[in-house]
Amino acid sequence: MSVQKVAIAIHEGVQALDVAGPVDVLAETNGFVAHGDGYETVLVGASREPLRASNGMKISADLSFDEAKEKFDILLVAGGPALPDAEPDPALTQWLRGAPARAALYGSICTGAFALGHAGLLDGHKVTTHWQNAQRLAACFPAAEVIFDRIYIRDGRLMTSAGVTAGIDLGLALVAERHGPQVAVAVAKRLVVVAQRQGGQSQFSPYLTAPVDEDSPIARAQAHVMQRVGERHTLQSLAEAVGMSVRNFGRAFAQETGITPHEFVERARIDAARRLLEGSDRPLKAVAFDCGFGSADRMRIVFTERLGVSPAQYRSSFRKL
Repeated sequence: MSVQKVAIAIHEGVQALDVAGPVDVLAETNGFVAHGDGYETVLVGASREPLRASNGMKISADLSFDEAKEKFDILLVAGGPALPDAEPDPALTQWLRGAPARAALYGSICTGAFALGHAGLLDGHKVTTHWQNAQRLAACFPAAEVIFDRIYIRDGRLMTSAGVTAGIDLGLALVAERHGPQVAVAVAKRLVVVAQRQGGQSQFSPYLTAPVDEDSPIARAQAHVMQRVGERHTLQSLAEAVGMSVRNFGRAFAQETGITPHEFVERARIDAARRLLEGSDRPLKAVAFDCGFGSADRMRIVFTERLGVSPAQYRSSFRKL
């Protein structure tokens, strides 16, 4: 093996943890591998002048885009809260366009995926980003296949990660791929994080969003479900609750929310159960009954399919003290 050169592109308003997470993983790895088998990381920006991260911290690049002409083993772009809505930075976009020719592996942390998209590097690939911005990423770059629930995705030479601390997961995955899982676990222990997280992003994001029109029949149907989440709900019972025909209700619900009434009911049950698991010590059987799952086994199946973790695992991770 030899030292791998890693470049991380930064920009005004960058998320500091998007930078520090993978940098710390690779720096710690150097202490667990043979001398000369580790990583050398440089930050690359529009200039070497200090810039402000989104938290106000000053960060300086080691090289400017004009200076960073060499080849790298890994090239990543860090995200930032403003990237999804900001106009693309021409200098960053131009530099990233050369990533496939300049690096064996290239990718993004968090919303850095938007910068890759503007550089034309997402098209035809499976990618991910922070759960809050995944829908927008899919809308902005329809030629990409955005996977909403993954912590990170490797698609050929392209690697993208979910939000903020997922950059640590991405870094650990790179270390495991090159040095094996034992080294990755040792680094994770040193950083006091898990080597491989259970489940995907869905366990961190709410399933339900506010209706567009709070006074619409669809919004009333949603409120009806959430107020009686433990009860049985059918297409007919929901249509009757808001005085609509079954056919018109089903069509209107799908048009306004983008999902079926059945899907909404299941999401409402999941969110209600998550609140109880986070904020109470109620037995799993009681939570399942109160939230309309019928049984703890059924709730476990739904949680595993939707969140990638069991209710017990979810409670262990998110229980409020």
